Amino acid sequence: MVDADAHLYDFIVPMVPPTWNDRRRVEEYAALMERGTVPTAVAISTLVVCQSAHGHADDPAAHWGLTHFLLDGHHKLEAAATARRPVRLLSLLTLGESLAETENAARLPDLRAQSRSARATGQLT
Repeated sequence: MVDADAHLYDFIVPMVPPTWNDRRRVEEYAALMERGTVPTAVAISTLVVCQSAHGHADDPAAHWGLTHFLLDGHHKLEAAATARRPVRLLSLLTLGESLAETENAARLPDLRAQSRSARATGQLT
């Protein structure tokens, strides 16, 4: 959560389908993760800050969408998802291509350091 009126959502977008991943390489990463290794993936990212596209009066929150386009680490991410283990993400944020103010991007390190909090959702009609 950014604040009471804004919520941050993270998305990771792979550049290739998981079926292109080498099974043996995914299994190697999963085995390393089981032994405590936390691998690093690399992404180029954009930040978009906008209001709800649905226009619902009961959801006036601004939506911050941090989208990570995965450049390297497809095998690592699949292994992490399969093994339910963590992976680091080195994210290179593109300020010029983002639909957010520079001040919003400057807040990201502090926002990402916060503990996760559940967003209260209401019934949409």
